[in-house]
Amino acid sequence: MNNFVYHNPVKIIFGKGTIKELATAVPADARVLMTYGGGSIKKNGVYDQVAAALRGRTVLEFGGIEPNPRYETLMKAVEMVKGEKIDFLLAVGGGSVIDGTKFIAAVARYAKGDPWDILAKNAAIEDAVPLGVVLTLPATGSEMNCLAVVSRDASQEKLHFGSPFVYPKFSILDPEVTYSLPKRQLANGIVDTFVHVMEQYATHDLNTPLQDRQALAIVATLVEIAPKVLSDRMDYDARANLMWCATQALNGLLSCGTEGDWATHMIGHELTAFFGIDHAQSLAIVLPGVWEHQIFNKAERLASYGRIVWGLDQANTIERARAAIEKTEIFFISLGIGTRLIDYGINEDGVKKVIERFRGRGTMLGELKNLGADEIGRILHLRL
Repeated sequence: MNNFVYHNPVKIIFGKGTIKELATAVPADARVLMTYGGGSIKKNGVYDQVAAALRGRTVLEFGGIEPNPRYETLMKAVEMVKGEKIDFLLAVGGGSVIDGTKFIAAVARYAKGDPWDILAKNAAIEDAVPLGVVLTLPATGSEMNCLAVVSRDASQEKLHFGSPFVYPKFSILDPEVTYSLPKRQLANGIVDTFVHVMEQYATHDLNTPLQDRQALAIVATLVEIAPKVLSDRMDYDARANLMWCATQALNGLLSCGTEGDWATHMIGHELTAFFGIDHAQSLAIVLPGVWEHQIFNKAERLASYGRIVWGLDQANTIERARAAIEKTEIFFISLGIGTRLIDYGINEDGVKKVIERFRGRGTMLGELKNLGADEIGRILHLRL
């Protein structure tokens, strides 16, 4: 096990009716900017619950944060934060709203130059506006980490940043708010959570049996509850378990002492940036290809996953690992998510665009840093 430091300051407020806890969680004298997405919170009752909890406070609003939040949109919110002297941000939404709000929080107190440098050049963040979260879509785990991903239309890029200054002060997780979610968003959340876990687990063995078991427990739970989540809109326990799995998948606990892969995410980000497909769709395409390409490096881990989660019993490790990859792809398809580039109209020309993006950056991906532009091209060709 590698050395590590683990610190997570996020207060989780979990369960039915917990949005009312905003009344005490948000500082009483704060000038609050509530951020949200396309307005679904005004249809499902979440907006009204937030308004009731914050009645009598100074609360302004900024809506319209997109899935895969856009830099151009977020910079408008930054101007609002500065102009209205906002001193607390409240993200009401899923991962995109939370990620976007983290960027707003950082940029509003960033005075070193071009804000895009935070993403493109890893410019240091030294302060941020405090923020809280009301989670409406379980998927990214952004409610309990200090990471965020932002897209920029002008350059067709999707990049990430992280800073301890953008940990939420609190996150409210009420599973009942997921009852109105469409199946596509729920399926995306399951895949996103699944891949977050497996990018931390399916690497090389560093003798971390506790983290390994924790990871596979989350994945096994996802496989078990997925049919219930998608078939019964009012199954509170299924929704609660999905919400907690998504939070646990990327709050930093699984990565303690381990080495993550993250190649699937980095390649997937380019598919989203160029072609606009959902984040989870990009992951469902790429993950089986990464595993197949790296089968000999990941065979032991994949075989163990196949045995524990899927009950596979092939004696040969490589055969069991390949069967585990097949089971994973079948699982994604069962959720209604396509796993091939052609499912989204992406052809050879699209693959070339992604390859050239990585060639231009000189990026090496994977836990072994052995995936350059040529290897990424081979992975994508496996997924045509």
